[in-house]
Amino acid sequence: MTHHGAPARLPRSDSAAAREVMDAMASASLHGAPARLPRSDSAAAREVMDAMASASLHGAPARPPRSDSAAARDVTGTSAAAPIPDASGVADAPAPASLPAVVGVLGGGRMGAGIAHAFLLAGVRVHVVERDAGAAAQARSRVETALGRSAARGGTVPDADTLALGTDLAAFAGAGLVVEAVPEDRALKLDALRRIEEVVDEDAVVASNTSSISIDALAASLAHPERFLGLHFFNPVPSSALVEVVTGARTHPGVVDSATRWVEAIGKAAVVVRDAPGFASSRLGVALGLEAIRMLEEGVASARDIDTAMELGYRHPMGPLRTTDVVGLDVRLGIAEELERAFGARFTPPALLRQLVAEGHLGRKTGRGFYEWSEG
Repeated sequence: MTHHGAPARLPRSDSAAAREVMDAMASASLHGAPARLPRSDSAAAREVMDAMASASLHGAPARPPRSDSAAARDVTGTSAAAPIPDASGVADAPAPASLPAVVGVLGGGRMGAGIAHAFLLAGVRVHVVERDAGAAAQARSRVETALGRSAARGGTVPDADTLALGTDLAAFAGAGLVVEAVPEDRALKLDALRRIEEVVDEDAVVASNTSSISIDALAASLAHPERFLGLHFFNPVPSSALVEVVTGARTHPGVVDSATRWVEAIGKAAVVVRDAPGFASSRLGVALGLEAIRMLEEGVASARDIDTAMELGYRHPMGPLRTTDVVGLDVRLGIAEELERAFGARFTPPALLRQLVAEGHLGRKTGRGFYEWSEG
């Protein structure tokens, strides 16, 4: 396909590398083969990219520094300019009295690990449950890596014994809040939520981190829908500022109030949204992303120029195509399909998105999407 090309490498492994990323993202002077952008979990450069992804979802403008570093290029062969927000992460003050003493997280992938990290920094004991021992070990590594970054920024890191990982959902007994953070698949989430409900205390709040699936549809299979709601954290969780608190038709108002206080207690802003397909953020974000993909398909402009139009013209810290790479093309496709079922053709996924997902080009996590990303 014409939107791929031979990449150049953009290094990143320490603070100097992070500056190179920022400089490269700001430069718009080079043209030619696509640059490889960083995508591993190491050091400051990844934090720069993560913070930039978060700001794209939440609208905080930033000014990048300039240097002699080479420009990052998209897969159409043109350079990409993007402002970089501050990667300050989550405040790590002592746990407010309003927080539960114990929080459970089912699923320790990128989102689940990020949610665990946020509550750990607030002084809460966190139990993460995964499907098997190998997945639990990977989840521990993700959380500890995030905590290490917090420590490197001068934050106070909790004691090691405040984090527990395992494979038995019985660990959720005694938790005041359990967040389901399994992949965005309706059947998988329904099963996960039923299993959570079987083991938690009667007064525990159960939440789903779904980004698009109806809270009422998920609640329909639960014995206690009144204590269930959505807590939609954003990727990457450590550097994002927002959580959508999604209320179902049967969610008790007191549960909404508690969840809102908990979100604020971990240093994030809460917006309360009535259950609707895609809620507020995913519905708007996917609408913009799908239209950008259609424009790329039609040859209206390159990926870089589409993104730059939104970054500079509308003060988006990251354009819709780069954001899709960071979120994951497969994730965006799944949300689009969910919204298509609800709203019809205006959310029909473009053929290019389906093609890239079928080819395994899922964005940063696989090394290629609308841009190419390197290990460094």
